Amino acid sequence: MAFDSEHVDPFHWLADMIETVEVGLVVLDLDFRVQAWNGFMENHSGITATQIRGQQIFNAFPDIPKAWLTRKVDSVTTLNTRAFTSWEQRPYLFKFRNSRPITGTEEFMFQNLTISPLTNSRGKVDKVCLLIYDVTEFASSKQALERANEQLAKLSMTDRLTGLLNRGTWENLVDAEFERYGRYGQATTLVMFDIDHFKSVNDTYGHLAGDDVIRHSAQVTRDSIRQSDSAGRYGGEEFGLILPETDAENARILCERIRDAIAQSTVNTIAGDIRYTISMGIAQLTGGPENYMQWMQEADKALYGAKEGGRNKVVIYS
Repeated sequence: MAFDSEHVDPFHWLADMIETVEVGLVVLDLDFRVQAWNGFMENHSGITATQIRGQQIFNAFPDIPKAWLTRKVDSVTTLNTRAFTSWEQRPYLFKFRNSRPITGTEEFMFQNLTISPLTNSRGKVDKVCLLIYDVTEFASSKQALERANEQLAKLSMTDRLTGLLNRGTWENLVDAEFERYGRYGQATTLVMFDIDHFKSVNDTYGHLAGDDVIRHSAQVTRDSIRQSDSAGRYGGEEFGLILPETDAENARILCERIRDAIAQSTVNTIAGDIRYTISMGIAQLTGGPENYMQWMQEADKALYGAKEGGRNKVVIYS
């Protein structure tokens, strides 16, 4: 029986469009056997439509999360409505390698997925259509932007020379810890310390060597404290530590460890090897200070006492 070209052409155009469109199209029956597989899927999987037709999708692609996709398809067929999943919820359904040169930094293709119900002539859903959209370029750009924003946020909080918290950020944490003590009353201790005779280090070895000494102090401190502690560069050669849930005696033990590690170290710089010491002041928070600034003044007074006592010392405020 001959068909009028007026009626045949639209079907030809539709089939051609499905084969060439830059979207993956997969039709599954309710047993998850492949009924249709377009050119996009052939190109990215390396499997032709003839090879995969009639196969269960989970056998052909063991990486597909079976329980998850089954729940999605059950919902689509029961409610006779579409379901959509973005790459942010699940990076991909089919583990295709990324083939776009502009987004070559991504190993796999990021995908958005739409699952649509397909009804037969009796109006019953007996198949589903999966549409797979390659969103790698968009996803890669968004992730790069998020990483850049995170880095900018981190830079705004940290001291560039040492990587410790900068003065503003650290002082805000001192204020927050003071408020926390007012609510819960748990032991908490503040430490202020600086490098002894730092001016002579700069005068003798130069400012670049002085920066090496500052970085060394920061690294020793970072390696010595707990994750819950907060270290900051307060300014120049002065540093601060917030030690939550720590009394003065336990703070002294930590400070002695830092002081001794620095005293036993040699900093190798382009201007020569440098040995140096630090002085440290400790102030456990009590009901005395009316605000965090007074608490910091107590730690500063203890630091001054260490300086007056001959330097390379740890002094507790009393």
